[in-house]
Amino acid sequence: MISFFILVLQGCGREMEGSGRALPQQSPFVQDTFFKASRDSISHTFKLKYRRDSIKNWSQLEQLLKDYSQVQKEIIYSLNRIDPHRLKSGLELIRPDSISENFFDYSPFPEHLDLLDSLPKTLLVNQRVQAFGVYEYGQLCRWGPVSSGKQSTPTPNGLHYANFKAKRKVSTVNSSWIMPYYFNFMNFEGIGIHQYTLPGFPASHSCVRLFMEDAKYIYYWADMWQLKGNQLLKNGTPFIVFGTYNFNEPAPWLKLAENPLANFINKEELDSLKNYIQAYKADSLNFKNLVNPENQVMQ
Repeated sequence: MISFFILVLQGCGREMEGSGRALPQQSPFVQDTFFKASRDSISHTFKLKYRRDSIKNWSQLEQLLKDYSQVQKEIIYSLNRIDPHRLKSGLELIRPDSISENFFDYSPFPEHLDLLDSLPKTLLVNQRVQAFGVYEYGQLCRWGPVSSGKQSTPTPNGLHYANFKAKRKVSTVNSSWIMPYYFNFMNFEGIGIHQYTLPGFPASHSCVRLFMEDAKYIYYWADMWQLKGNQLLKNGTPFIVFGTYNFNEPAPWLKLAENPLANFINKEELDSLKNYIQAYKADSLNFKNLVNPENQVMQ
């Protein structure tokens, strides 16, 4: 089983109960010019060099993995959005030339987003780069890979809210699909975020798949909605899904060898976030000013 990193900053996040793991310190990483960033952070990004390998056979793959520590292998799995058991001959992988063991050096999300400064908790899911970011008051606390909806059943973009959760949920589409640490964010559509296999591309039936440790973290970190009977009193943590995956091109992370910014959120995506944050603030005002009898939830 893969064990991933939990970053605890001052006033940012909390360690899961029983984790007991050493927590890495955050270091600077990529920030584009439209983010609040230091010149040193941008410079650091361009020092990260990558190579794109085509794995011809199992012996080549085994030799490649022997060169890395367990922590470094976990970084490679995350960079490629893939579970280790999904590795196979013929697969293309991106890997750093000189690997840092600080997971945050490879984050697709900026260290700080001014847009989120006033929000206690925000979960971002970028479908183009197939990654999530956990923010508290605009500070990035955690990131990880995802597998969102496949081309025929895409995950809907938009401002959503954490609703109900279950440590183990059976899919209503297929009873053989078991979804550990499930957190719903589209109640009527039955769409949530949970642990399930990551194949290195969007493959789900609209849900957002995660590694197990990331699913556990979000399960305990995010807040559910507040209900009184079937009336919604308060929304849960905002889950914002944005960005569009291009199924006709190589995955963004595979382009890192040519472009160190290929895997990071761009200005167009940032603009869409601005609209979602405005909608969130409008929703928050509505809950403060009225009790809406039309805010009913599915029984």
